[in-house]
Amino acid sequence: MLSIRGINQYYGGSHTLRGVSFDIPMGCTTLLGRNGVGKTTLLKCLMGLVPVKSGTLALAGEDITALTPYARARLGIAYVPQGREIFPRLTVEENLLMGLATKGRGAAIPAEIFDMFPVLKDMLGRRGGDLSGGQQQQLAIGRALAMQPRLLILDEPTEGIQPSIIKDIERVIRLLARRGEMAVLLVEQYYDFARSLADHYVVMSRGEVIRSGAGADMERDDVKACLAL
Repeated sequence: MLSIRGINQYYGGSHTLRGVSFDIPMGCTTLLGRNGVGKTTLLKCLMGLVPVKSGTLALAGEDITALTPYARARLGIAYVPQGREIFPRLTVEENLLMGLATKGRGAAIPAEIFDMFPVLKDMLGRRGGDLSGGQQQQLAIGRALAMQPRLLILDEPTEGIQPSIIKDIERVIRLLARRGEMAVLLVEQYYDFARSLADHYVVMSRGEVIRSGAGADMERDDVKACLAL
């Protein structure tokens, strides 16, 4: 679905991304690495929030390297950033409707979102800022899914979330990946959560990809030890 080739990025004098290359096929690809290795910077490059210095990005064979973030969204890339970034003064319903910005007028919130996250249906009229952290994360994912993306990017969706909601999020990601209708890129520090969902994995360290492979091989490849480097 997305091909990443030779991405380089700098922050001041620091070379933050160093020739990053990997593919995101259908299913769930987990991107792992310690804090500060460039994972979030890479995601911002994928969304066009940060321009790449060199390298190319292709979505289903179409070069998107120079496209704006809204153009990438129209092509079907949805992004759930770290920290959720919902609109706290808007209601749950209004937040979900924002996910329909790439659709035509009159588009309705897909009913399936409420099947995945029933709490959102119960809280449609409540302001987003009044929800718990876990409920806000469900809302952020629901908002992204409202656009029915081809690629869903999730930046540490379990951060600061209670265990019961982590299980709900895990269930939804697994459902989406198994359908074969979209690719999911999951950035995660919680190794067991990432391993349970990974069809494919990528490990970054110091701005570089140091290991990648099939999710089923993460134990054999000693990926957990890589995260301690």
